[in-house]
Amino acid sequence: MKINYTLAASALGLFASMGAAAAEDCGRVTMAEMNWASAEMMANVDKIILEEGYGCDVELIPGATTTTFASMNEKGEPDVAGELWINAVRDPLMAAIGEGRLHAVNDGPITELGEGWWVTPKFAADHPELDTVEKLLARPDLFPYAEDASKGAFVGCPAGWGCQLVNANLYRAFGMEDKGWVLVDPGSAAGLDGSMAKAVERDENWFGYYWSPTAIIGKYGMKMLPFEAEFAGRENWDGCVALAEQDCADPKPTAWTVSEVNSVITDRFKEAGGPAVDYLGTRVFPGPIMNEMLVYMADNQAGGEDAAFEFLEKHQDIWTKWVPADVAEKIKSAL
Repeated sequence: MKINYTLAASALGLFASMGAAAAEDCGRVTMAEMNWASAEMMANVDKIILEEGYGCDVELIPGATTTTFASMNEKGEPDVAGELWINAVRDPLMAAIGEGRLHAVNDGPITELGEGWWVTPKFAADHPELDTVEKLLARPDLFPYAEDASKGAFVGCPAGWGCQLVNANLYRAFGMEDKGWVLVDPGSAAGLDGSMAKAVERDENWFGYYWSPTAIIGKYGMKMLPFEAEFAGRENWDGCVALAEQDCADPKPTAWTVSEVNSVITDRFKEAGGPAVDYLGTRVFPGPIMNEMLVYMADNQAGGEDAAFEFLEKHQDIWTKWVPADVAEKIKSAL
């Protein structure tokens, strides 16, 4: 009996040490929980998967693009920024990657994202021939401006937003005033959303700026129009289109700059994270599914954690492909 007890105790000790080693391989991880809905959900999905599947000890830290990047670059924390929109920090990020302080482990954690000019799904179905921005610009009559029906209404960004400058300069670059368009300031985020919602719900045409992933794009199934013009280069965009009108004398017609999102980690976590790093490089949220989850968050006033559990329970066909089968089973058992 004593021998059996000793063997059992040894086995239990071995299993315990193996479990501790597995957890220690990943250890403590600090992760940015960015202050917008898609990133909030993503951070919570990552937290659940890393803790339940890989034995990590994850702490979520409030974040935003520039402040999170600055902290990672200067202090080495947080370890992970899952949804970092890099256009705002491109040059210093590339420098940090070149010097080995930070690493981009996933250059597309969400598909079908970006900014641009959108129409309602009904308009797209009714006018399949107007399937590019340039074709649509020839038909301002289809989008009558409330204050002057002889003009077409293009809904831009509220004053003070960075996209206000971009839309105003593209409005000039494409000669939209001469074509019969009015650039409409919606006044606020609520005004922008309200103008879109009102048009969809009344079966009216709507043409304007927005971005994805967002709840309202998912809720109404809005369609982003491609530009026939190619992207006219960073000098035109960064050196003119993205600046105030007085600093952009001659904007060139251009497609919208590509919105790039990376999952970025610190060098410390790259060395210490083990298989958890591989997971972050593998997981990709399909854009339509992300928009669906943002609609769920808006309709149910759900936070990132609730949305993460909803996603993990409802979309096992997606996330189980991001992890090995044994890891997937651990996560399923924890839901």
